[in-house]
Amino acid sequence: MAAEVFVDAGVWSAAANPKDRDHQASAGAMREAAAEGLRPVTTNLVVAEAHALLVHRVHRTAALAFLRRVRAAPLVLVTSTPEREDRAIREWIERYDDQAFSLTDAVSFTVMKERGIQDALALDRHFGVAGFRIRPGP
Repeated sequence: MAAEVFVDAGVWSAAANPKDRDHQASAGAMREAAAEGLRPVTTNLVVAEAHALLVHRVHRTAALAFLRRVRAAPLVLVTSTPEREDRAIREWIERYDDQAFSLTDAVSFTVMKERGIQDALALDRHFGVAGFRIRPGP
């Protein structure tokens, strides 16, 4: 099995938006991960969040282009399930009640634990709080 890296919404959105202040770092982190042979993993919740960011920050056509690119890309797209969400709520949102983890973040952490992924391409400091390595980082 190829080594994997989780890709969060902020990196997807910034990499797709050349005007985003984190564009260079995000696109560079994605290129580096690909050069290292890391297979990108994300969730349908993350894709939906990135799409929404692009709709509001750029334009709906850019958001649609992102959806088309992601769906055609060689990546692992994990679909959230009620069982996975229940586990995410218990293990991350309830357990870490001092943190403002979103459901999308908690499901992302759950998927990372399930798949043994240690690195996240993320701009969200919560990945570090949850014990994962972040690049390019917040």
